[in-house]
Amino acid sequence: MDVKIEKTWKEQLKEEFDKDYFKSLTAFIKKEYQSKTVYPHPKNVFKAFDLCPFNDVRVIILGQDPYHGPKQAHGLAFSVEEEIKNPPSLVNIFKEIESDMGGASNSGDLSSWAEQGILLLNATLTVVGGQAGSHQHKGWEEFTDRIIQGLSERKENLVFLLWGAYAQSKEELIDSSKHLVLKAPHPSPLSAHRGFFGCKHFSQANKYLSNHNIKEIEWNK
Repeated sequence: MDVKIEKTWKEQLKEEFDKDYFKSLTAFIKKEYQSKTVYPHPKNVFKAFDLCPFNDVRVIILGQDPYHGPKQAHGLAFSVEEEIKNPPSLVNIFKEIESDMGGASNSGDLSSWAEQGILLLNATLTVVGGQAGSHQHKGWEEFTDRIIQGLSERKENLVFLLWGAYAQSKEELIDSSKHLVLKAPHPSPLSAHRGFFGCKHFSQANKYLSNHNIKEIEWNK
């Protein structure tokens, strides 16, 4: 089936798009968009891939669900549109960057991260407005698990940032002998003080990339 996604990802995932579960997922999502308020906008469902081609991926940050408030989700995990107030988890991410690296951007739009090779991947790529988790267990997780596994198998020296129990449940998909896996509590206000603050994941990621002759991330950009 024809899925509108960046060409290198289309090549990597072409077998996935033809599987029955993905066809069922696509039919379900189309009906949801027709009958309900669903985020993000259809053109942004695969934005994380469009801004970060397969060959450019250096870092993967895993989220669970898109934001479900108006105009927040735009296809990148933890990111919001430029004019939207930064959600609490993102505020805490910026606090840790400032503590770890010195200085941090205040723009909640993380497109500049994606363009540097950070795949900002939610496990579920769509959500009904005001209903967190409403599109879980419909097929998205099977799709995104395959993406994580494929990156682990086909690339080397990636950095996976797993924040919170849900993201850490994906560790079994990653070959830690080939990649760096960094784990910490989720940056939400409920858990950030239990170890996200002070985790220094951003400097650790850059040190690992540098040690493998891979360009570091400008986290303040």
